[in-house]
Amino acid sequence: SRGKPVQGGVRVKLPPGVTWQQLAQMTPEQIREKDLWPAGFYPLPHPNHAEGGMVFPQFHIDELKRQTGRDLTRFDLDFDLPDHFLPEFPPPMYLTTRPDLGDVSRGELVTTQNYYRLFNGILNPKQLEGLRLLVTPFPQQQFNLTEDRRSREPSLGVSCFDCHVNGHTNGATHLVGDIRPQEFRHRIDTPSLRGVHIQRLFGSQRALRSIEDFTEFEQRAAYFDGDPVMATKKGVNILERGSQVHFMAEFQNLLDFPPAPKLGVDGRLDRSKATPEEIRGEELFFGKAKCGLCHPAPYYTDNLMHNLRTERFYKPRMINGRMAAADGPIKTFPLRGLKDSPPYLHDGRLLTIEDTVEFFNLVLGTNLTEEEKRALVAFLRVL
Repeated sequence: SRGKPVQGGVRVKLPPGVTWQQLAQMTPEQIREKDLWPAGFYPLPHPNHAEGGMVFPQFHIDELKRQTGRDLTRFDLDFDLPDHFLPEFPPPMYLTTRPDLGDVSRGELVTTQNYYRLFNGILNPKQLEGLRLLVTPFPQQQFNLTEDRRSREPSLGVSCFDCHVNGHTNGATHLVGDIRPQEFRHRIDTPSLRGVHIQRLFGSQRALRSIEDFTEFEQRAAYFDGDPVMATKKGVNILERGSQVHFMAEFQNLLDFPPAPKLGVDGRLDRSKATPEEIRGEELFFGKAKCGLCHPAPYYTDNLMHNLRTERFYKPRMINGRMAAADGPIKTFPLRGLKDSPPYLHDGRLLTIEDTVEFFNLVLGTNLTEEEKRALVAFLRVL
């Protein structure tokens, strides 16, 4: 939204001697038996899957330390994805209540140091308190005041907005807390909070039913890998449901999608503003490409969970400590503002929209032509 280049092109490498067109003509069984599933389409492991835990991009660590003095550096590992494949930083923030203001963050990373200056007079006192809680750090598995931590110095912890930066995402990663054993735990690419007011499921697989449930769950369980004993030891912060959780949820429900000038009020293309390629892409999205079956307008989610069964295409194998096997049903995330939220899929394995189109062309068996793929990408970029 503020000009960071959107990465393009297919970055996934094909196995030697095969083309995308040839793969698309094969059945899942043939791809599996010939071991031709592209390496970039396998589940993405954590930077250190055996250890896990929250890991933050360096640009976020640097700016947070500059503003607050709080250091989210881990002494045992670094973030693994290059910056140019991550969302712009800091991302703009849009509010449903004040669309006239545009980016209410004014180009700043919202923290404890500036939230009051930026939002006093825009939010009511309850919403302002909710935002304060969202930018306040609380103890977490790797960042806490005990000797069992992964920061060099004792840490006050992690805030909600350390991952969901400005109500969006910086691509920070960790492992889901509700799967065992360790090698089967999924890497999670931090999802955006933009547009949570239209969502009915929260968490990629947990299917929590409200933003209040999600907010409370993160503090009680996700911060400590689903281990209540460890949470007690390290100082879990139990949020009060009737006030604190409610205030935090009320603010999150104000977070809006970014502007989409080429979309009409129904979420479909305004054809007077769209290019022929974008119009063709929309036709494919709701037709041959089958995207619209799970991602209907206007917000491009059906608020359900779907199992893509990608394990049809490969034999289970260990990849850097992660057992590549069945993912199971995953929440349908909204596609509004898609270009601002790389990388893609729940674990961030797909670096570009083009990678994503190639992935689903195989998974859904849509057999798109090269021209159709380009048109579909053009449409996805205007959402």
